[in-house]
Amino acid sequence: MATGMLGFTFSEVMSGGIALGETDPAQGLAKGKAAHTILAMHNTIVIEDLDRFISDPTHLGSISGSIDWPPFGQGIPCPTGVFNLFSPTGDPSLKLMIYELAFEHSGQSYYLAGHKEVRVHPLLDLWTDTTTLYSQIHQGTNKSGPIIAAGIVSLGPLDLLKMVRTFKAINASGPKEEAEAVAKFGKFFMGELWTTYIKKAAGGA
Repeated sequence: MATGMLGFTFSEVMSGGIALGETDPAQGLAKGKAAHTILAMHNTIVIEDLDRFISDPTHLGSISGSIDWPPFGQGIPCPTGVFNLFSPTGDPSLKLMIYELAFEHSGQSYYLAGHKEVRVHPLLDLWTDTTTLYSQIHQGTNKSGPIIAAGIVSLGPLDLLKMVRTFKAINASGPKEEAEAVAKFGKFFMGELWTTYIKKAAGGA
């Protein structure tokens, strides 16, 4: 029997150029590639209450994992972080996917704050929008600290296939509820994309 709220979890890996001394993600991506300072994020996302996460746009999931980044090292633990899908902004044509991770290096706290921009765009832009994480690394325990690096990490097609294989329900009572949770998350995700890239992009409400 289930022992708590029905939740959901999955893992993903994203990577891309991140450059020290940059504050602009696009410039940081180019400089990071040139300097071979490629950052890889190994994330596990946990949504403790799937129904609330879907119904409440402000409800957060959690992230933990590790990062590899040549200026700081390999396998740096990221024990805490926050995650949100389709977070509203002041712009009705833009929602954000939020990825934020806290970590330490040489006794100093750092905070990687990233977001994907889900914008009313033609359908051809869907892949880029949903796999491109504009990222800044802040000194300190949150994103109010000074920015010490920036860049862009992304999810490749093979990484996406690997991610889908990690979809798993938490506290499911059995295979039926497990399948229902995966379907519910998929319906939520694809429904938001349909609204943004097809309905709104075509001039719908």
